[in-house]
Amino acid sequence: MNILKSEFGNISDQTVYAYTLVNDYGMKVTCINYGCIITDIQTPDLNGRHESVVLGFDHLEDYIKWSPYFGAVVGRVAGRIKNAKFELDGKAFSLTRNEGSSHLHGGLDGLHQKLWDSCTFEEKTAVGVVFSCISYDGEEGYPGKLLLKVEYRLTNENELIVTYHATSDKKTIVNLTNHTYFNLSGNLKNDIINHKLFLNSNRLVELDKQLLPTGNILNVRDTVFDFQHGRALIEGITSNHPQIKIAGNGYDHPFIFDKDGKAILTCEESGRKLTIMTDQPGMILYTSNQLDGDYFIRGTKPRKYLGVCLETQRLHQYDFPSIILGENEEYKAVTKYAFSVVK
Repeated sequence: MNILKSEFGNISDQTVYAYTLVNDYGMKVTCINYGCIITDIQTPDLNGRHESVVLGFDHLEDYIKWSPYFGAVVGRVAGRIKNAKFELDGKAFSLTRNEGSSHLHGGLDGLHQKLWDSCTFEEKTAVGVVFSCISYDGEEGYPGKLLLKVEYRLTNENELIVTYHATSDKKTIVNLTNHTYFNLSGNLKNDIINHKLFLNSNRLVELDKQLLPTGNILNVRDTVFDFQHGRALIEGITSNHPQIKIAGNGYDHPFIFDKDGKAILTCEESGRKLTIMTDQPGMILYTSNQLDGDYFIRGTKPRKYLGVCLETQRLHQYDFPSIILGENEEYKAVTKYAFSVVK
């Protein structure tokens, strides 16, 4: 196993470094200390050919100018907060509005744009990098000085294990996730519409026209949101379900895991399989319905359905585990991404 370190660019007179984690079987994960961004993951197909299975850039400038959170850790709170406001112990807090009247993915200067400290580690069966940073009291409107740590660990079982830690000196709210766009076809040869997804969930959070949760919980039975036995993404994308139309002819929805947090994504053509296991209670499924722009992703123009995000997290709704983090309490979340081939 090995770790390669190289310069990726500069921001504010500081060097941004890229770390490529390599296991004994040739799987590679590259990440940078700007936004904890996963810039690339190389995994084999059925024929043993290693190709990229995520959307990303090769230059820092592209992430700064264009990136719709490609591969980044987002927060303090992932997702949308209505009217960019929340209350804690009867006190109102106003956050930065960066999507209409809403606060999205931590605001204008969220964790995805921070330069994190970094250190690497090498073990007998794993290599990795640990990123750390401070989000100061009042940043983007959030209370509390938040100390953050994110670990990326690559194993010889072709598993990428992501662990999040956070503590605050004041009561605050925290909900972190990784915003990688996956495409298992390899080097973006095809869209993700024919990818098949299994999802251990029979409940869905309803959205309004602003893509904000209404608070209503829907049963997925007999709908295109039922992935309990596996379903091709195109079945939902091409449907006339009102929730699909609201999201721009695709998925952008919070799912509640039944028991075990598990999702399986497969691409029949390449034979690649991604199994996600998490200790988090929910996941946002997003089929890049809004992906567009005048730039290139390693030679490919951005377009709808080029990638799929599987954002494991807490779902900050009425009856879900709270995203409130008490003073000096520890926030911890773990998600494992296991890559293999369909047999």
